[in-house]
This record gives sequence, C-alpha cells and structure tokens, in this order.
Amino acid sequence: MSSLPNDTNDTTGPLQRLSLTDLRRRTSAKWRVHGPDVLPLWIAEMDVPLAEPIAQALGEALARGDTGYAAGPAYAEAFDGFARERWGWDGVVVDRTALVADVMTGAVEVLRLVTGPGDAVVVNSPVYPPFYGFIGHMDRRVVEAPLGAGHRIDMDALEAAFRKATAGGRRAAFLLCSPHNPTGTVHTRDELAAVAGLADAYGVRVVADEIHAPVVLPGAEHVPFLSVPGAEGAFALLSASKAWNLAGLKCALAVAGRDAAAELARMPLVVSHGPSHWGVIAHSAALRHGGAWLDGVLDGLDANRKLLAALLAEHLPGVEYRQPEGTYLAWLDCRGLGLDGDDPAAVFLERGRVALAGGAPFGTGGAGHARLTLATSPDILTEAVRRMAAAV
Repeated sequence: MSSLPNDTNDTTGPLQRLSLTDLRRRTSAKWRVHGPDVLPLWIAEMDVPLAEPIAQALGEALARGDTGYAAGPAYAEAFDGFARERWGWDGVVVDRTALVADVMTGAVEVLRLVTGPGDAVVVNSPVYPPFYGFIGHMDRRVVEAPLGAGHRIDMDALEAAFRKATAGGRRAAFLLCSPHNPTGTVHTRDELAAVAGLADAYGVRVVADEIHAPVVLPGAEHVPFLSVPGAEGAFALLSASKAWNLAGLKCALAVAGRDAAAELARMPLVVSHGPSHWGVIAHSAALRHGGAWLDGVLDGLDANRKLLAALLAEHLPGVEYRQPEGTYLAWLDCRGLGLDGDDPAAVFLERGRVALAGGAPFGTGGAGHARLTLATSPDILTEAVRRMAAAV
C-alpha cells in the first residue's frame, strides 16, 4: 500500500499524524489479531498518537516512580470539571461515585447491586456484543428491545421488554448504551426522559453506559442520563478511555443518581482494586488538559463520517449507511450487496483484506451488517473502501 503516507505531520489533526508503518509497530489487539496485509478497522481503537498532556503526566509519574495502587478522588474530580464544561452538568458528585476498572466491569457490579440471579437485563439491540456475554456470565437474562426506525429507541418495544422483564414481580434493569454502539445514535433529552418515565412506571433500574459520551459530533448533543427528570435512582458509567484511546490504561467511574447513592456505597471494596493507578493519572490528565486534542479528533471524525458516505456512494452504493451522531463507529447495512451468508465482514476480510466487526454478535438486527471504525486517517479509510468494493 505504497500510496499511503509514511511520514508524520504534526500540523495536521491527530487522525492524520501516524502512517500505516507507524501504526503497524503497535502491539495492541487491533494490530496483532490479523496479519500485516490486513487493514484493521474492526475494534474500537483509534489511530492517533497519545495526547501530549497525557504523555507528560505519565512521564512525570514514571520519573518519580509513582507506580503504586490507585486511590483518592482525582478521577471523579476531573470528570466533574469535564462534565460541567462540556455538558453543563454538575451530577458527578464525588461522594456518589466509585472507581472501577472499566465500564463493563463497573456495569456488571452495579447490575449485581440492583438485580439477582435469573433476573432480566434489557438491552437495545443491535448493541455492543459484550453486553450479552457479561450479562449471561453473571447469571442474568437478556431481554432485547430492538431499536426502531432511524436507529432510535422504540418506546413501544422498550415498554414491551420492561413488561416481560418484570413479569411475576421480578427485579429488572435496563443497560442503556448512550451514545449507542454500534449505530452512533445520540439519544435526545426527550427520548431519555421518556426512558426514565417508563423505567419508573415498571420499576426497572437504568444503568447507562456512557463510555462514548465525549465523542459526540457536530449537530448532536450528549445528555447525561442522570441529568433528566426521573433518573435520580439510576446509575451511569463514565470513562475517558474511548475519547483519548486509553483502553490499555484501565480506569472508569460509576456514578449514582441522588437516590441511588446508598446502593452504590454497598459496592464491595475489592472492586476498587481493579483500576490502574496509571489509568487514573492518564484519564485525569485527559479530562483536565486534553480538550483541545479531543476537539481535533472530533473534527477529524466529522470529516471521516462524511468521507465514508461519499466513498460508499461511489464504490459501494448497495451499502446503506447513516452517518453516526456520536462515537467513531459506522454501522453498515450490507444486505443489498447480495453476498452469501449473513456475515459481510467475513467476505471483506477474506477477499479484500479489510477487517470489520461482523454484525451478528450485536444481536437482533445485526445479521447482514458490519461495523467499521472511523478513527483512522482519510487515506486508510479510502483504501479500505476501495478494497471492500473490489471484494464484491
């Protein structure tokens, strides 16, 4: 792929600073699961350099040998400042938070607080595949409430799922993905208020996975679920990991609504042993000092979502694609391509050497779809679509 850039350019946005040669030196899952001839756009890692404020904070920690255990309110305080500045929300109250290793671990621990074995957890399918795996592993049942038209929450389907989940007087929870992975839908304030009203009517506890909250693109606005009326008994999971590409530095925050603080306080102390001290340092630096870098990423993602629309229209017009409002994920409906089977990602990998995430593991509505990670350079994105077109 000699047409791709091989030199970094620090005057460009973060998504354009690393060449494919630079990226292939990485040893994370994105660059090691598949062979060196594959363009990997399958996992939620970004092709960006580390933001300078984070690199500086980690370098200073290394210099002083600060490599012990995580402790203290620094992460919660950093998120409080970020939430006030970005979302106008003052709901990250330090006394109503708990430090957890990552968002899914935190969601599981919160679900343990509000449901019991055999109880149901409602999800909006198609949705992030680990929702299914973690819920099943903790001996809860998944009840799907498929998204409706335009990849938005179908309130009738959600009410039917709540009714099913609570049948017989059982406890139930709703694991809300906000913004939504894989569709990139950013739920509106009115939609979230309607969710809160339904949850209250059926006694369902809402646990909001807001890991992609900082990654909301122009034209949309993230509304923290805990900020809507009726959400006082809910929980949210927050992290800087997606927005600043910090998945390898484990750290996240569980936040309780005003009426759920006592329940969060019952979370076992051992849960706080999971976060990395370096994760706290890195994430806190991102939230406090990484805003300008994040804005550069968001500009690049905005351009990439539009570029992908143009590339698909030119090279793969049979693919249906709705530009995401948030996240850096593109959900591609490939059923119009006439491919054999329900897994277009397998075809693109085998014939085009492009790795996407297959849609079936995302649950109902996923078959015939594939998820593409937009957080790469325009050159890599263009080459990927060229290869995908050649594969069909």
